[in-house]
Amino acid sequence: MTSATRMFRTLGLTAAIAVAGLGTASAQTINWDPRTGDVWVDTWLGDINRYGSRYQQPFVDEMVRYYGAPRDLVTGLLLERDWAPGDVYYACAIAQVIGRPCRYVADEWERSGRGEGWGAMAQRLGIKPGSDEFHRLKRGFVSSYDRWGRPIRIDDDLFDDYPERARLIREGRDDRDWRRSDDNERGNRNDNRGRADQADRGNDNGRGNDDAPGNSGNRGKGQSARGNGNSGKGNAGKGGQGKGNDKGNNGNGRGG
Repeated sequence: MTSATRMFRTLGLTAAIAVAGLGTASAQTINWDPRTGDVWVDTWLGDINRYGSRYQQPFVDEMVRYYGAPRDLVTGLLLERDWAPGDVYYACAIAQVIGRPCRYVADEWERSGRGEGWGAMAQRLGIKPGSDEFHRLKRGFVSSYDRWGRPIRIDDDLFDDYPERARLIREGRDDRDWRRSDDNERGNRNDNRGRADQADRGNDNGRGNDDAPGNSGNRGKGQSARGNGNSGKGNAGKGGQGKGNDKGNNGNGRGG
């Protein structure tokens, strides 16, 4: 297949998704059960079905840009191979975690995965429940939802990754307000940092206007001048700055 033919095919599939709309995805997701082995993941994959069916282009863009899936593969899975958006998302997410192309996981799913469910297949590919790899999968959901601007309720085992959202949940508040809370917190930190910087600059200015430290140094030079007579240290040593000059000159006088 030439590059031009592939491009037109991809454009055609993308347009077909937009025309197909909700009806196609709804048919794909009737009695749909991903069987990931995790209730939170199952729940949000179901929501991805709803999002991907209503907002097809942002969904496809997410798979292409952030999960490295070829556009013609994503559109082909949705239309030609009757995949639900949640299945497409999870296949590409698993592929990213294990370092394989999305096409590889999609082929594995069609070969044997449908009969065993996503949970069993993920384990066969090296992603076990509770593992760091599985945790990465779940964090990926949150990142995708943030890019879509769609609210998502984080799972308990993601609290350490998203402390501000976790705090809102513990307080019984809607964690969808986390962005505003984070912004306010950052604003307060910046205000406090600005006040501290201004205070430091003010203290620096105060030290610069304070004659005591400078005079102490000059007095030392002046005393050195007294001991050495006209050796020149009195005149050379900071003589032009404040009282040290007077004492330096006095030292010169005594030395003579």
